[in-house]
Amino acid sequence: PFGHRATLALEHHAERVEYEWVEALGWEQRADVNNVTGTGKEWWYHWKSPQLVRVNPSALVPTLVPIDPNTNEADESRPVYESLVTVDFVDAISGATGMDRLVPEDPYEAARMRVWADKLNKECCSPYYGVLVRKEDDERREHFDKLISGLKAFSRELEKTSGPVLLADGQLSSADLALVPWAYRYYVFEHYRGADYVIPENDPELAAYHEWYHHVMALPSVARTLPDKDRYLEHIGKYADSSARSKVANAVRRGVAAHDLDDEKDEY
Repeated sequence: PFGHRATLALEHHAERVEYEWVEALGWEQRADVNNVTGTGKEWWYHWKSPQLVRVNPSALVPTLVPIDPNTNEADESRPVYESLVTVDFVDAISGATGMDRLVPEDPYEAARMRVWADKLNKECCSPYYGVLVRKEDDERREHFDKLISGLKAFSRELEKTSGPVLLADGQLSSADLALVPWAYRYYVFEHYRGADYVIPENDPELAAYHEWYHHVMALPSVARTLPDKDRYLEHIGKYADSSARSKVANAVRRGVAAHDLDDEKDEY
């Protein structure tokens, strides 16, 4: 989902920014010899692209590496990483103006979108991993309730504009893209955690959210980036049975939010 944010920005500006998508991570299952996951097995990133390791101290995706126009080679001295930052960066280099901007030209609205991108990241994205990784149902429920509370706050903010997105007149923003990857993936809750973990469809406090969801997922630049649901359901099973050994999973297993991962404490 973090890499998905950067892809969404790149596809939004596909006519202005050329890019090449490079696979940088590989999973492998092995025995949980140190009893880290408590499942008897662990899925870990057995392979990371050498370039990713060189240019990003955390070796996480998304990481953008610009091409030097003079040599047509990757300029590894100027990488850009952290998913919310990559969205802003792509928007800045796109040369887009007006309604095509993801970070609006109005300074107040730009600030508001940055506040909401951060808020959504903490309240509607990080709890996703708590619902999946934590083993006790009361802990999972706590994360799910926080997520619902965040979505209701988002819904209230949506109602302040002409809709169906955060900015007026349907202008897609960096804040919208912050949430899209996780909103699309919420469907996995029902499969792995049951009907009590479905985002309520008929809650009036979430009406604006659902309108937003159906609108943004149908946008061509978004729709063409969405992963196959069955394939993703299989992939996320690593988190749902707590056998994943990524930095995000390790952070949540340690008892902190996904956005508070620590490169040293959550290394694997």
